[in-house]
Amino acid sequence: MNKRPMDTSLKTCMAPSLALLTLANLIPDGHEVIIIDENIEKIDYNHNVDLVGITITLDVLPRAIQIAERFRQGGIPVVAGGVHVTCSPDECLRYFDAICIGAAERVWAQIIEDVSRKKLQQIYHNIDGFRGDEVVPPKYATLNKSRYLYTNIVLTSRGCPNKCSFCYNSSKNRIYVRRPIQDVLKDIDAIKTRHVMFSDDNFIGCPEYTKVLLENLRGKKLKWNTTVTTKIADYPELLDLMSEVGCQSLFIGFESINNVALKGVNKDNRFEKYESIVKEIHSKGIMINASMVFGLDGDNSDVFKNTLDWLVKNKIETLTSHILTPYPGTELYSRMKKEGRIVEFDLSKYNTACVVFEPRGMTAEELYRGYIWMYKEFYSFKNILRRMPEHRAQRVPYILFNIFYRKFGRLTSAIAQIIPMHTLGRMGALISYRI
Repeated sequence: MNKRPMDTSLKTCMAPSLALLTLANLIPDGHEVIIIDENIEKIDYNHNVDLVGITITLDVLPRAIQIAERFRQGGIPVVAGGVHVTCSPDECLRYFDAICIGAAERVWAQIIEDVSRKKLQQIYHNIDGFRGDEVVPPKYATLNKSRYLYTNIVLTSRGCPNKCSFCYNSSKNRIYVRRPIQDVLKDIDAIKTRHVMFSDDNFIGCPEYTKVLLENLRGKKLKWNTTVTTKIADYPELLDLMSEVGCQSLFIGFESINNVALKGVNKDNRFEKYESIVKEIHSKGIMINASMVFGLDGDNSDVFKNTLDWLVKNKIETLTSHILTPYPGTELYSRMKKEGRIVEFDLSKYNTACVVFEPRGMTAEELYRGYIWMYKEFYSFKNILRRMPEHRAQRVPYILFNIFYRKFGRLTSAIAQIIPMHTLGRMGALISYRI
């Protein structure tokens, strides 16, 4: 992972790759599997292996190409997959012996067989008709939990039904499927903790499904968080149910307080509804992690102060801030490329912390400085105090995140050199939720 300016090892070691754990569960019997996560360990290029698989997000593609070159020089075939490969396959094909477009469930065993027969194909495609009941659970049992802050990650779905033009879900190869609820419940049991992170792109993509899932969580005494859209306000009964069965925090893509900017990226949010959404969620004792994107067409240099004022006024507990990034394969990238506005092609900088396009309404320098200023001001002591949750039960997790994860994250990272990362995560959950 390429660290952003505010990231520490708490971010890079936060959680394992579910993609790699899923691939491990797809390996036919009789094969040895070695999982390497470069966030926490170095690659041993001397492993005597027959096949290398790399899962790739956009900004790590340059590093993935370097890894592939090393193994291919030794005659070892390399296959690549992941969200970036799926959404921009033509760009990736020349760097690897084979690529997997879409889910690996139907093709990974075939790839291994083809390698053993020396008949590896260049492209393996698994998009059409893929169903939620085909999703294979991660192989949680293979994890060394001590190396990660949290290993309690569960997926209820893949993809999102929305097509926001800056998001990978606007790519032609993306899918949206929901897993059988019994499979989700099995994964919850497998992680052996009552503190759960549902890491869906959109937990309420199908409200009817979500309601049935939540009903099945009754009695489990879970404490959990997840990602939703502002459409949660359209389903008050669903929000009530989420609160009843242990929801503690929601990551919400507000993205902008500028309706013109939102419309420009096919986002159906409306700023005038935000305040009532926040009040309703807070009234349930649920915290909010607001996702905000800066540099949208329609933004000017005033957007940073105006956004900060709104976030502080509404006591938004945590912020995930982004510089608008046109991912290859998305509608936004296609449009900006036609307009000649892409100015940086080093993909390692496509991590939402660098300006890789020509913004309108402000200079690239103003955009970057405003992005850095936003984090500094939002997590200042003054604004941490001003944003203190009114709901008393959320004050401890609020302080832990704002002070020990963000404000003094480097100090906490140093402590993690002594105390195992997972122990810190367990302590955080215990202190926050008495789990």
